[in-house]
Amino acid sequence: SGIVLVAINPYEQLPIYEQDVIYAYSGQNMGDMDPHIFAVAEEAYKQMARDEKNQSIIVSGESGAGKTVSAKYAMRFFATVGGSSSETNIEAKVLASSPIMEAIGNAKTTRNDNSSRFGKYIQIGFDKRYHIIGANMRTYLLEKSRVVFQAEDERNYHIFYQLCASSSLPEFKDLGLSKCWHIPVPCW
Repeated sequence: SGIVLVAINPYEQLPIYEQDVIYAYSGQNMGDMDPHIFAVAEEAYKQMARDEKNQSIIVSGESGAGKTVSAKYAMRFFATVGGSSSETNIEAKVLASSPIMEAIGNAKTTRNDNSSRFGKYIQIGFDKRYHIIGANMRTYLLEKSRVVFQAEDERNYHIFYQLCASSSLPEFKDLGLSKCWHIPVPCW
């Protein structure tokens, strides 16, 4: 294991992730500035360029901790320092690459009404000049047990309730959803 950064989700936008902050961390050595997701991203980017070896950043935490947001900030950092930010909004494109999976794999937890129950493995490809040339995201289901059991105050996957609410529609007749046990469906 390498560097560990503990970040806290403030549940509001703060001016610590702006473009000027990216430029402030770009080219800096680890420890020269305050701990930040951009410092971790800079270290990985620098080691990739220096050693010409793949680097990994593991973003871990509980539901609602801000893992997806931290990953977006790291991708924005790479796009900016790699000269790709003006050409594309890489974090938006990568994270939008599996909206169907996200729609099926989100559920209500005690900490987050729309929590993704998928883990994500994001690979970002760089060319010889260290500019982003592509990205790929793989997803894997974290909680298969949620299908048959939910903790108190939690819910199954949102798609389950939506299918039950639509069970009387003619196009859903062949799905065998006629007995959804009168499950209340939330309005979002």
